[in-house]
Amino acid sequence: MRRYFLPEFLCFVGSNSFALGAEREDIRCEKVEGLIVAIDGPSAAGKSTLAKRLARDLGYTYLDTGAMYRALALKILRQGLDLADGAKLAALVGATEIDLVEREGNSQVLLDGVDVSALIRTPEVGQMASKVSAFPIVRRRMLELQRVLGQRGSVVAEGRDIGTVIFPEAEVKIYLDASVQERARRRYEELRKSGRDVTLEETVRELEERDKRDSERDMAPLRKADDALAIDSSALAAEAVLERVMRAVKRKSLTN
Repeated sequence: MRRYFLPEFLCFVGSNSFALGAEREDIRCEKVEGLIVAIDGPSAAGKSTLAKRLARDLGYTYLDTGAMYRALALKILRQGLDLADGAKLAALVGATEIDLVEREGNSQVLLDGVDVSALIRTPEVGQMASKVSAFPIVRRRMLELQRVLGQRGSVVAEGRDIGTVIFPEAEVKIYLDASVQERARRRYEELRKSGRDVTLEETVRELEERDKRDSERDMAPLRKADDALAIDSSALAAEAVLERVMRAVKRKSLTN
């Protein structure tokens, strides 16, 4: 293993990869204690890839809020629940437990104690997650669960309202975006690799519909926090995004 310097960071390079579409070497940097890093942005902007790598490099907990909504959406789809039935939705939400854990180096999403990590990444679950996230009762319950997880300390959280609603006190806030065409291309390639029979045009349309719902919902709409660092990843390699965020984390650690 060899050493090299990112700006303000001493890092160690190994052989793993991190990519939105291309491989790179593994970078592990010195741990910065105690901060909450909030990463917001639209679907397929690269939030999950960035958050997972950042959490690993900093030795932090990866708090995947989108996965939590997807887990609830999976339960709703399994039960065939009509979202118009407010009483049944409230009962289901109140009886649902969702946790995020690290086991043998892998992040797992537990829905009522059962690992559903491999079941929540379909377009159908994603669309339902976007729909159900517009309900205040759902967002209140998720807020409770997410803040409990955040209280464990030293977390990287990603979603669509992390820096504005869930952790407005977060020391580092990032708003990661990309053009809808680039986001659709990434999502399309991801779905095709997983065996999904989709077209690029369908993927663009799905993302545009989701962006509209997320930005126009009444409760906690998608928006950039006033004090967030905005990064457009359309033409940036994954490592360039990571390094910009690493510099922001280091600067904040030096001022605390």
